[in-house]
Amino acid sequence: MTNFGNTAEARDIRHHFHGYTNARRHMDVGPLIIEDGEGIYVTDNNGKRYIEGLAGLWSVGVGFRERRLIEAATRQLEKLPFYHNFGHKSHGPAIDLSEKLVEIAPVPMSKVFYTNSGSEANDTVLKMVWYRSNALGKPEKKKVIARNRGYHGVTIAAASLTGLPFNHRSFDLPLDRVLHTTCPHYWKEGRDGESEEQFATRCAEDLDALIQREGPDTVAAFWAEPVMGAGGVVVPPRGYFDKIQAVLAKYDILFVADEVICGFGRTGEMFGSTTYGIRPDVMVMSKQITSSYVPFSAILMNERFFAPIADESDRISTFGHGYTAGGHPLGAAVALENLAIIQENDLVGNAREVGAHFRARLETLKSSPLVGEVRGVGLIAAVELVEDKQAKSVRTPGRLGALMNAAMHRNGLISRNMTDTVAFCPPMIITRQQADDMFEIVARSLAEIEAEVGAPG
Repeated sequence: MTNFGNTAEARDIRHHFHGYTNARRHMDVGPLIIEDGEGIYVTDNNGKRYIEGLAGLWSVGVGFRERRLIEAATRQLEKLPFYHNFGHKSHGPAIDLSEKLVEIAPVPMSKVFYTNSGSEANDTVLKMVWYRSNALGKPEKKKVIARNRGYHGVTIAAASLTGLPFNHRSFDLPLDRVLHTTCPHYWKEGRDGESEEQFATRCAEDLDALIQREGPDTVAAFWAEPVMGAGGVVVPPRGYFDKIQAVLAKYDILFVADEVICGFGRTGEMFGSTTYGIRPDVMVMSKQITSSYVPFSAILMNERFFAPIADESDRISTFGHGYTAGGHPLGAAVALENLAIIQENDLVGNAREVGAHFRARLETLKSSPLVGEVRGVGLIAAVELVEDKQAKSVRTPGRLGALMNAAMHRNGLISRNMTDTVAFCPPMIITRQQADDMFEIVARSLAEIEAEVGAPG
């Protein structure tokens, strides 16, 4: 173990078990301790400032230390610091936010149910899907389909929906009612000579074939992020969601849109569902709903989804599910103010315009022998690193991504690599000049690892 003395790093190593971390390696390398944040920047306990290129965890949409959110939280804490929504109880912030979310939804919606995180929300929707099937007298209609490389959280049900191996290995997951279909990553999964639209058609045919194999009467719902986040910022191919929705309609299968990363402006529209013409029955929202100032999440559902659940709760006398902090007045108040900031400052438009500028600059990196693909939409983007451009491959998965991530960190940019894909998702307040600053760090870091690894081959 590295000797950190009696520092904050040493105390962290002794007592803090981190998520998404190699627990043994952490004892050697210790933590990066962030002490301050303002705008798009954070500062560590040694005084070094970084651009937060992933908005924390895809989530601090309005930036750090936004006074309006701090003041909204303070006002709510002074008035009503807590109340719940069990047994016909409610409070003003939850009512106002529910009304607001239904108003701005991309398709007609009916009700909002509150949870505390995206994982909890997806877990809850899966329980609701099963409850609804029972209410409809279809106890066999319980299977659900998500996608390889999709990410929907880490609770038992949500991790099962997630299509990433590290969320399953050693956890005895996924649950056997959860199935996975083709990841819609054209650059990686498309066949030689196959057009983008032909690939989208094949994805829809794969889904149809899976439903047929399992039995259409046994499949209840399909889960998808408009843009895959943790799976590598995978942007759907042209026509993909139209083709997928046609398959779902044929078999009366619900569509659950996971908007946890895409929602509230990230794709250059208020919702990713609008960007890609998705008409969901259910929308799962978290992260940017409060810019992560307060843990909070929401499930937005249409009447088709809600009505059978309501009828079943009447038949058996209650809907036996809820969370102590679900719809917490603090979270609801901060969410309302956060949405006001996004709309009043046109952060959706800023994400669209600055995002296009930043992605255009990233495109210039494709001349590098190590860059296989640049992809993204709005203010979410990724660079995928390779050693063999023709084969789209690397010898040791994760090595280039880790080197690039470390180089950017040295140069003052916090990002995240998913294997060999480096993601960018800065706060939506970022300016064009700040995006240029971020790009310069990316380009400098790429040049450094090119020098370090030498010519591919």
